Amino acid sequence: MAEKNPGRVYIVGAGPGDRGLLTLKGLKCLSLADVVIYDFHINAQIINYVKHDAEFIYAGKRGGHHELSQEEINNIMVARAKEGKVVVRLKGGDPFVFGRGGEEAEVLAKEGIPFEIVPGISSAIAVPAYAGIPLTHRKYSSSFTVITGNEDLTKASSGINWKALSELNGTIVFLMAVKNLEVITDKLIQNGKSPDTPSALIRWGTRPDQTIITGTLKEMPNLVKAKDIKPPAIFIIGDVVKLREDLKWYEKKPLFGQRILLTTDISRFEKLEVLGAELIEFPTIEIVPPEDWSDLDHSIDKIETYNWLVFTSGNGVNYFMKRLLEKGRDIRDLKGLKLCAIGRATEEELKRYGLRVDLVPEEFRAEGLVEAFKNLYRGDLRGVKILLPRAENAREVFPEEIRALGGIIDTPVAYRSKKPETHAKRIKRFLREGRITVSVFTSGASFKNFLELIGNEEEALEFLKNIKIAVIGPVTKKAVEKYGLSPAIMPERATIEDLVDEIVRVLSSS
Repeated sequence: MAEKNPGRVYIVGAGPGDRGLLTLKGLKCLSLADVVIYDFHINAQIINYVKHDAEFIYAGKRGGHHELSQEEINNIMVARAKEGKVVVRLKGGDPFVFGRGGEEAEVLAKEGIPFEIVPGISSAIAVPAYAGIPLTHRKYSSSFTVITGNEDLTKASSGINWKALSELNGTIVFLMAVKNLEVITDKLIQNGKSPDTPSALIRWGTRPDQTIITGTLKEMPNLVKAKDIKPPAIFIIGDVVKLREDLKWYEKKPLFGQRILLTTDISRFEKLEVLGAELIEFPTIEIVPPEDWSDLDHSIDKIETYNWLVFTSGNGVNYFMKRLLEKGRDIRDLKGLKLCAIGRATEEELKRYGLRVDLVPEEFRAEGLVEAFKNLYRGDLRGVKILLPRAENAREVFPEEIRALGGIIDTPVAYRSKKPETHAKRIKRFLREGRITVSVFTSGASFKNFLELIGNEEEALEFLKNIKIAVIGPVTKKAVEKYGLSPAIMPERATIEDLVDEIVRVLSSS
């Protein structure tokens, strides 16, 4: 029997934290992955780019605790690749800058497994940039040196030439330096480095909880102790640190320091990220087709009998149009029907199909639809026939009012939502540690599913008491209030765009 062809391993650098610093090639590799072996320090949102049926293996190191030994990581990479799988070894920063990527590549080469190295943006470069500290500058530094800060500096023989390092005029960057900070500063000063050299220590650089301490070389150990700074952090020494006050930009963003939990699609909230917030995607609703198409199919078969086609969401538009085309119909079959969209986003979705909307209510919810049709027909809808393709278990406000006014309305299910299969371990940790500042809910179902996915309703509600809750409108607000919580953010109009703007307004003024 022929031996199975080996798979391939991509050793990918994920960058220092900000998900936007992941390279395009790294993103492509993640989209191909059957197996992802990932470290602690990567941004969890990067994992969302991996296909859902991939195998995820956590190999992180936190507080000196290794989830997997290096040998175990090597064995897993080799074993999965020999099964013919595409493996991504996802590492923080750059895999070849103190990341042991070279050691892992050696193992793969020895085993004859094809591999590629995908460089990442090292924290040695990115973190100073986010702190407003250029590593080189014509007036201050024409070189920089990057050194590991976690070497055992008490051993008799060091790999660091402290005398030569102290005599350098360029910038010095120590990675993983917190534990040995006092020894590092002492050795530099003892070997001739001026104790008054400007220095900075940066923890969690490129992230919302980025913390920066600046001072002279001799002051830094006491300053860091006073602030009780823990790893991960990098230490920068050189005159370029003096430029920080003028060049710092990241902390000046209006939403810097905000970490926002989204229980819906992240794409329409990216304005918040541009303004400095970190977005944590935790979908609590998955949109899927109905279990039975028969009601919608029956309505499509008699589409020409309706006066109005009403849509209350973009999902309704897309699932209806998809089914229309699957049944061999097209938009020509909608000729003569008037179209109503509950809001501007739904209207835009219809425009994508080349369809012009005849009616958009002033209030973007069921009550607004009722008022719009009442005004249009002066309260008498006798003889008016409406098709409303909608979600399973949708509110009955609009259909009931239309029937009470004499109208005829069919409400076939075009799609349904279900609770996704997802793990809440990291989200629970972030909530427990107070690292989430705002939680966003766009429907009552998204809130209810959140409570269920956390696994313990009482614990979930306790988490939410300590953060701002943002809701899209009155219906979602009521669902949240039912559990004794008070939303702090709600726009006047129930649209994603207005919700984003209201989040910006509230957070910028707080």
